[in-house]
Amino acid sequence: MHVTQDIIWKLVLAVLIGGAIGAEREYRSKSAGFRTLTLICLGATIFTIFSQIIGGSGNPDRIASNIVTGIGFVGAGVIFKGDINQSKVNGITTAAMIWVTAAFGVAIGAGYEWIAVYACTLTLLVLFIFSLLEGWIDRINQIRNYTIVTSFENETLHRYEELFRRHHLKFQRNGQRKSAEDIITGRWIVQGSEKNHRHCIHEVLRDTTVREFEF
Repeated sequence: MHVTQDIIWKLVLAVLIGGAIGAEREYRSKSAGFRTLTLICLGATIFTIFSQIIGGSGNPDRIASNIVTGIGFVGAGVIFKGDINQSKVNGITTAAMIWVTAAFGVAIGAGYEWIAVYACTLTLLVLFIFSLLEGWIDRINQIRNYTIVTSFENETLHRYEELFRRHHLKFQRNGQRKSAEDIITGRWIVQGSEKNHRHCIHEVLRDTTVREFEF
């Protein structure tokens, strides 16, 4: 097979687009970074080129069609659960980036280079602009787990719930436990702005009756 100028251009473009997406992930210190996403885009491009060559006019997508399935195994490897006490799952965005980078490679290999360029530009805009939007949303709406350990008195936990209300925080009691030493532990899921959380936490920390406070 003769390596044409068109094939060389496709391979170079795959490295550039994969590198652009990988640089963004590397900048954010994600598990799949510069080299990984560059190789994924390049590999998807090569597979698509060979799929067209081997399949010919009869079945040109027989190899490329399996890229979508195969890349899922790579994406699954970067998804992991966060803290054992939390339900948060990390790596979803990076897994999606692996998937979409492979799509760029398929588009380039199939001859739709400009679609890949436009889609890459749009993807980078989504990553940067939406990260700013996520930061703003996180500042105005945070969900935290509060655990307060204090000496038991009548209405002890209700006193802290009244404190949450004063600071305009929504809450749901998630459990309570009283020990034989008259120590009570209360757990809440608390929702509100970062500013309101900060003021509430500061007030709880100043409470001399609080023995432990996890937030």
